[in-house]
Amino acid sequence: MRRSHGEVIHAVWRALQTYRRAIHPQALGWYPDDNGDFQPLDDKGWEHVREKMLERNWPIACQVELVEHCDAASGYTFEYWGCWLDETRFMHDEDPTCAVNFTLPTEYLVEHGPAHVRALALELARELPFSFGYASFALVAPDGCWFAAHRTVRELRDRYPGLDIYKLGETSQHIGTNARGAYWLTFLGLPLLGRLGGLEVLRRHLPFPDVSFQTLPPLEGERVLITLGEWPEAIDTAQQERPSPQLLSLGHLLELFLHEERANWFSFLNNDQEDMRRWIHRFCP
Repeated sequence: MRRSHGEVIHAVWRALQTYRRAIHPQALGWYPDDNGDFQPLDDKGWEHVREKMLERNWPIACQVELVEHCDAASGYTFEYWGCWLDETRFMHDEDPTCAVNFTLPTEYLVEHGPAHVRALALELARELPFSFGYASFALVAPDGCWFAAHRTVRELRDRYPGLDIYKLGETSQHIGTNARGAYWLTFLGLPLLGRLGGLEVLRRHLPFPDVSFQTLPPLEGERVLITLGEWPEAIDTAQQERPSPQLLSLGHLLELFLHEERANWFSFLNNDQEDMRRWIHRFCP
């Protein structure tokens, strides 16, 4: 979201409450305090989170992480990175954004089905002034720290190109209004949607029967969700599975607007910038 923290935070807070209602009550159990020590997410913890998100004034940035487990990777996580765009003259970031992330364990998808997850993603995004967003199978690590399992992560990344790998805090610092890739659910808003030519251009480039387009009120025509089929796909290359034509077509459409990661959080790839670029462009034929 290419907006300042003060402009988006109330919508982010409401999205967080929507997420909490959709998951079981104990799914989020811990948060790191201002010293980085994990504290239980009880009533006192929620009040701390509320004050931090809603009452932190300019020019203080806001970072919030809520997790299911404090000592292992969690299936349920919430991450928010908020910044004040007017304050960037004191920072080295280029094109910073506010960004938010919600995760669900794969078991949630299996139990509730893809239509439910899609409806939840729509409800979470409904009020957010996003330029780009997505939902996908993904590998989740605490705060995006991949170093301890870098060999396993790379093996999974290479075998399953449908698995996303992300580090929200790093990407949010310079993605601006670009895209991160093509996904099962891809949310496009202004100005990126306009740079792509608008909804009608998207329809012409994605004339597949299992691709659907849905505009998000109240800004009809300014935000759209593209859904590529009923289910997300991991794409198991060991079983000779290949990316679908609609995924490749969307990747090709987005290629000129893809964000290139700049920080070294991909260091489990031995800081190989070309390897990282190939992975980001993996669905660009």
